[in-house]
Amino acid sequence: MIFEMLFIISLVVIICMLTMLANKIKIAYPILLVLAGLALSLVPGVPHIKVEPEWIFIIFLPPLLFEAAYSASWKELWKWRRIILSFAFLVVFITACVVALVANAILPGFSIALGFLLGGIVSPPDAVSAQAIMRFVKVPKRFSSILEGESLFNDASSLIIMRVALVAVGTGQFVWYQAAGSFVWMIVGGLLVGLAVAWVMIKLHHYLPTDEKIDVVFTLISPYIMYLAAEEVGASGVIAVVSGGLYLSSRNILFMDSSSRLSGWNFWHNFVFLLNGLVFLLNGLVFLLIGLDLPEVVAGMREGGMSLSTATWYGLLISAVLIFIRMVCSYGAVMTTLFMRRFIKVADPNYYGLHVPFVLGWSGMRGVVSLAAALSIPMMTEAGVPFPERSMIIYITFVVILVTLLLQGLTLPILIERMKLPAFNDYLPEQETESIIRKGLADVSLRYLRENEMCELISDSQHLQSMVSHWMTQLEEEGQTPLYDASNELYSNILDQQRLYLYHLNKEHANINEDIVNRFIQRIDLEQERLKYE
Repeated sequence: MIFEMLFIISLVVIICMLTMLANKIKIAYPILLVLAGLALSLVPGVPHIKVEPEWIFIIFLPPLLFEAAYSASWKELWKWRRIILSFAFLVVFITACVVALVANAILPGFSIALGFLLGGIVSPPDAVSAQAIMRFVKVPKRFSSILEGESLFNDASSLIIMRVALVAVGTGQFVWYQAAGSFVWMIVGGLLVGLAVAWVMIKLHHYLPTDEKIDVVFTLISPYIMYLAAEEVGASGVIAVVSGGLYLSSRNILFMDSSSRLSGWNFWHNFVFLLNGLVFLLNGLVFLLIGLDLPEVVAGMREGGMSLSTATWYGLLISAVLIFIRMVCSYGAVMTTLFMRRFIKVADPNYYGLHVPFVLGWSGMRGVVSLAAALSIPMMTEAGVPFPERSMIIYITFVVILVTLLLQGLTLPILIERMKLPAFNDYLPEQETESIIRKGLADVSLRYLRENEMCELISDSQHLQSMVSHWMTQLEEEGQTPLYDASNELYSNILDQQRLYLYHLNKEHANINEDIVNRFIQRIDLEQERLKYE
């Protein structure tokens, strides 16, 4: 027991060391962690670690999805909603169909249903790897927004396809209207469950005397409640966590104070880093063909008459199909936008050349969810017979993840730097945006002071005059100077008004960059925390 605990602690240390090394040599840390996991698997005496799919689906997946949804920009998701939903649902479905046809044509013993199962497993790209890679190169915000938005929903669509395929394989029949009804309920039910749990959590924040520690605990248990509740009623836990996380994120200014927001940001930033690191390192430990989880997979393939070299070749072929389909869909999305701009208003009607869709297409690396989905295939069908081609599906998934992560992950930064992507003018210049925000903050502060002068209990009128002078200076010089001699209570109320102003500014003006707004909100939170210690 002590040895196993020391081993887990050593894994955490390895994650930190490799992440620092990745930052130093400018390589995405998931790549180094996967390779490290492969190397660790060869070390004699390393404990046998078997990654159960439930660990990822129940322990890892809900908080990772929740943090991604919570930190996502609703404004960006809505702006690029068409391409995000197209990649998250339509492209995933197209990919699953093509993989099903190819697998049925070339893989011995693969029916269309088994092909759909394989397609559903390997179709969703992993945005964690793409985001880690894009940290080292300058890419337009729209790229990261589209990839983040896609990753929030494509896991749900792929897992839904997988569920339908599992039923078809297990029962030997496919009833299209039952599958369609199940698909609709998984999405709608997950959406309703997620929003309902989020609404309850907001009410708890409002009516219970919580502090920042309790608020952080509430945000930690929220994704698990959403996920488990949705799965219990047969809906999509992924959709529930994403919808609930987005709803809570869009309203956190209205029900959380500055202490809770700052504490929550610090907690989730570190917690998710550790979770991602553990997932990738553990994934690396089970990638290895000659160790840990895969010997039984290889044995199962050999029992079915499939050699290791042939299985590897099939895995490489499926990887090539996945890369090709995503590239075709990426260019197809651009062509569709150029055609549809004649009839409807699109987010950006301009054409920027062939580089933009290529980068978007080449960012489709596979990862954690595909691995967990493959390992979750049951050993036996409902009829009590061994699940057909289970070992082959798992092995092909391993190959796909490894190939796409290493091939595309290592080459993507080089391609981005050499292609010189265009500069998109999606928002006002940063300096102009900050000027608008500062003037708006000063204006709302002065208005609040004038409206509440007679209501505030201020013992010395010099305090009020000091605050007025402060905000007048902001209007004239656009500077930021600390205000130390004013009434803390009144100043805190003004900071609350400033936060509400930023909240509404961000919602109502599409040309304001939300990242800049969030920086100002964080400054206001820090200023409000400073007041507590004066």
